[in-house]
Amino acid sequence: MLKKLMQSRPALRLAVAESITGGNVQARVTAESGASNYFVGGVTAYTLEQKIALLGVNRKAAAKCDSVSAEVARQMARGVCRLMKANIAVATTGYAEPDPAKDVHSPRAHWAVCHVPKRGRAVFIDGYGEFSGADRATAQARVSDETIVALAKYLESV
Repeated sequence: MLKKLMQSRPALRLAVAESITGGNVQARVTAESGASNYFVGGVTAYTLEQKIALLGVNRKAAAKCDSVSAEVARQMARGVCRLMKANIAVATTGYAEPDPAKDVHSPRAHWAVCHVPKRGRAVFIDGYGEFSGADRATAQARVSDETIVALAKYLESV
């Protein structure tokens, strides 16, 4: 699905920034033959410090939400576009399992798509999901699925 959409838009170069998904989105992208025609690379930035250092995430905004918000996902996507010199990117951030100390009772995540056209401002599409009852691996897989679906839907619209 993604391969066909990306290859029909040869000017697009895709990058990925991940936290909750720990490389799963990149693995799914590169599992398809021909990914090297559009995928330029990715980053798994699991800690706040790496999100700041590699992706330019705003420390104050990220610290307020433990790096889990739509805004942080958008900043990660925009940052990986800059880092990898890509013009479209996706990013994921969230909790893969409950953390009662942080008032997190089920896995949840934010994801974002960022498209930086040659002219004009960056376009952002973002999403959110809660995955009640999902174990860690299932939550990561579902977030990866949702992120790729969001990218595909966006590509179908441009």
